[in-house]
Amino acid sequence: MSAPVGYGYGRAFAFIIVVFILLVIIGAAVVRPGGYYY
Repeated sequence: MSAPVGYGYGRAFAFIIVVFILLVIIGAAVVRPGGYYY
């Protein structure tokens, strides 16, 4: 907890964005499997 608040918040925000994008990609693959596997 010695790191600046802004730095920790920035990392957390970037991490959430990355996870959100991954969830969207996985969700799209599940909803439309034809576009990825066929």
